[in-house]
Amino acid sequence: MIDKTRYKKLNSKEVGDGPIVYWMNREIRTKNNWSLLLAQEIAEQNKQSLIVVYNLVPGFLGGGNRQLTFKIGGLKEVEENLNKKDIPFFVITDKDGSESGEKIVNFAKKHKVGAVVTDFYPLRLPRSWSEHARKHIDCAFFGVDAHNIVPAWITSDKKEYAAYTIRQKIYKYIEKYAIAFPKLKKQKHSFSGKIEKINWNNLLPKKSIENFDWIQPGEKAGQKVLKIFIENNLENYTEGRNNANQDAQSQLSPYLHYGMISAQDIALQVTEWSGHKILSLMSESRNRAKIEHGKTLVKIDHAGAFLEELIIRRELADNFCFYEPNYDNPKGFPKWAQESFEKHKKDKREYTYTLKELEEGKTHDELWNACQMQMVGSGKMHGYMRMYWAKKILEWTNNVDTAMNFAIALNDKYELDGRDPNGYAGIAWSLGGVHDRPWFERPIFGQVRYIAESGAKKKFNTQEYINTWIKQ
Repeated sequence: MIDKTRYKKLNSKEVGDGPIVYWMNREIRTKNNWSLLLAQEIAEQNKQSLIVVYNLVPGFLGGGNRQLTFKIGGLKEVEENLNKKDIPFFVITDKDGSESGEKIVNFAKKHKVGAVVTDFYPLRLPRSWSEHARKHIDCAFFGVDAHNIVPAWITSDKKEYAAYTIRQKIYKYIEKYAIAFPKLKKQKHSFSGKIEKINWNNLLPKKSIENFDWIQPGEKAGQKVLKIFIENNLENYTEGRNNANQDAQSQLSPYLHYGMISAQDIALQVTEWSGHKILSLMSESRNRAKIEHGKTLVKIDHAGAFLEELIIRRELADNFCFYEPNYDNPKGFPKWAQESFEKHKKDKREYTYTLKELEEGKTHDELWNACQMQMVGSGKMHGYMRMYWAKKILEWTNNVDTAMNFAIALNDKYELDGRDPNGYAGIAWSLGGVHDRPWFERPIFGQVRYIAESGAKKKFNTQEYINTWIKQ
């Protein structure tokens, strides 16, 4: 039996006699997926068939061909894996996301389904789909947080101020929820309805298909990337993660964004590698970092530092977007930051750039241009450089509203892991001090933390990075 605190009953209707539907949304995977596992459990309990449906929005929140191509690659693998379990797979499309809620309601009516299970998704647009379905669907409706290790509503019932306020709450529950997954079974009861073959070529973008040689989509690829990271890079994670010229980061963020890999599965594999229990691994790593700064690092420090990013920081971002309706505009900034920007709103900028100039990497700052060109050319940007990149946009635009609009537009258009709570929270941290504290007063930024190019130079060879991403 799946722990009942992992999911919520979203309406008052009971499970009916028809097939059980897993409305796949945030989690594009068949393995280690609590939403799919719950749907199968309900189907077995009621001796019903199980079907999976995904609603595809080609331009979801400003994404383009690269994101759509990557997503469809993962969906094709989902179809293959479900076929092996005798579970039919459907795809319904919605050009701009305005009708997705209604389309799932109509799908449920057409197939006379007994219940619908869907993924927890804290962003505004997918939440509106779920809310529409909750109000209009004629069967039981369940929501599952299969993205976070500790379900968001269990961790906290409010917006957390910073990592230190959410950390102890996650520590409280982590061992309860970070458990091994049951396996998806072959479906016992067959679906009697019509199954239409999916024409994937018709769903792919017509003008151009963007693929990158550094990454492949899907569950298998995600597991392969994780294995390489654990075997080759995890033992160097603490020293190398802020060096933009090293391949020390996990490269898992696109897979996590699309749910092609489970954060819980990653945490379990990293924990096994470390040889320690997950709670002691996370808490002891922070204590050791304070005591042994500068000394030789061991497995517990590398794994603990990685889990701090994977669990604490990532689930903090979900918390921010879940409980802060203004996660994508300055109204969501802390009061001290808003007051600080008001004080400095007339500060003169030495440089100002249009969105087009920024998009093309045509600024006076070669390091920033290299960041932008890495994102445009590869669909990713090194994690440390994302902070520098966003803060410079604030420095080079007329106000914080424009800066946030530009940063979100560029991030969501080019990053494979864009349109994600991590992205919105990261930009809000960089531009508006979300999850941070007030710093020394300075022009334009007020009390929001400033990052200078000299800081990057202390961490890695910035000229090498520039040469890599800007053709000389």
